Amino acid sequence: MIGIVVVSHSPALADAAVALALEMVAGAPPPIAVAAGAGEGVIGTDAIAVAAAIDEVASPDGVLVFMDLGSAVLSASMALEFTATDAEVRLSDAPFVEGVVAGIVLAAAGASLADAAREASSAMTAKNAQLESAPPADPQTAAPVVDGSVTAEAEATIVNDVGLHARPASVIVAKMAEFDARVRIADADDPTRSAPAGSLLALMGLGLGKGTRLRISGTGPDAAAAVEWVRAMTADGYGE
Repeated sequence: MIGIVVVSHSPALADAAVALALEMVAGAPPPIAVAAGAGEGVIGTDAIAVAAAIDEVASPDGVLVFMDLGSAVLSASMALEFTATDAEVRLSDAPFVEGVVAGIVLAAAGASLADAAREASSAMTAKNAQLESAPPADPQTAAPVVDGSVTAEAEATIVNDVGLHARPASVIVAKMAEFDARVRIADADDPTRSAPAGSLLALMGLGLGKGTRLRISGTGPDAAAAVEWVRAMTADGYGE
């Protein structure tokens, strides 16, 4: 499991972002370290503290680092000179809160460093698409490439009062990692509103509310099982 480092000028901001992400993790969270503030209540960042945080969560799977403001990026870049680990470390260009949420949820689901970094980086694309009332981009991290010879399809209606929001989306993403399948979720009445079931940010960006009829489709060896799981969970309200 990849490690997550959160670099912020404010410990309160960093802790709040991590807490928000952990609300969406159903199982064991990934290793997380916070490097926030410049010590003794001073707002700022410290490259040495960032380096220590990276070493704390490092593993052969790698480390993904999220930063809030410009000097946090500088501190994280400098920290790479002081780390002891040989693990791969990536500095994410994702917006802070969305990146932290996506990174932690995907890391907990077993995503690779490359996939988690790519998904987090797509955060602004999904948000911009939602604000423009257009379908979000289709991140390449959605699901593994699989044999498309096996297909499955089902429909279900969202029963949750607040629709397909962040927590149900995170449940879907985590479960999809268990299937050898590529699954998409779409508004059955507006197919342009469609997203890969393995992309947290894309699902959240659809803005699908209560009563929306979903069309769930999949390809790959586990497509039938994956599609049926999404259908059943949607009908059940995603466990809420």
